[in-house]
Amino acid sequence: MKIIINNASMVPVYEQLMDQIKQEIIDGGMREGTILPSVRNLANELKISALTVKKAYDRLEEEGFVVTVHGKGSFVAATDRQLALESRKKAIEEEFSLAIERARALGLTDGEIRETLEILLGEE
Repeated sequence: MKIIINNASMVPVYEQLMDQIKQEIIDGGMREGTILPSVRNLANELKISALTVKKAYDRLEEEGFVVTVHGKGSFVAATDRQLALESRKKAIEEEFSLAIERARALGLTDGEIRETLEILLGEE
């Protein structure tokens, strides 16, 4: 599992970790029953706090991506791919909502926000 943490990002480290693990699961890189690195090992490898890794694992468990067995470790749970994709869509919708709030706070109208989005979508 290749995890890259961007310390300059505005996204909290635990969320970066969660997002990358979720993406591995959704893409099929980590299958049901795959054991995740121990909290301590992953923290040492990424040079981050073990509490940060623990928080990410706990949140992944809350969302149904991971199952933790006391004394054995954390494992990829049996996940419904559709459920996993819905979780990602929900996160994107939350990011869009936050961006819209920020744009409105700066005084942009809904029309200007739509125009900006159209420009960005057309830049492919």
